[in-house]
Amino acid sequence: MFQPIVHYGIHFGVPLIVALVFYKKNWIKAYVIMIMGMLIDLDHLLANPMFDPNRCSINFHPLHSYYAIVIYILLLIPKKTRLIGLGLVIHIIADLADCTLM
Repeated sequence: MFQPIVHYGIHFGVPLIVALVFYKKNWIKAYVIMIMGMLIDLDHLLANPMFDPNRCSINFHPLHSYYAIVIYILLLIPKKTRLIGLGLVIHIIADLADCTLM
């Protein structure tokens, strides 16, 4: 019961807080861009079964691999890709929290 609250709290709450605190003038745009980081969950379509509540996504799905995570972290460096990187890194943190709470 606690796991979904933490998982979705990080997925939706953390980007909202980041958008409101650091991107006050364009917080909606910043929030939407960061939320789009959830698109990396499309790689779950490649898994069988597609959803397994006892499976850790980190390094199981291609877009959740350690190699992909390094790229997501590198996206934080240039200002032009920072919001995308933030959304992706926050997504990975949410999934990592999921793995530790299993």
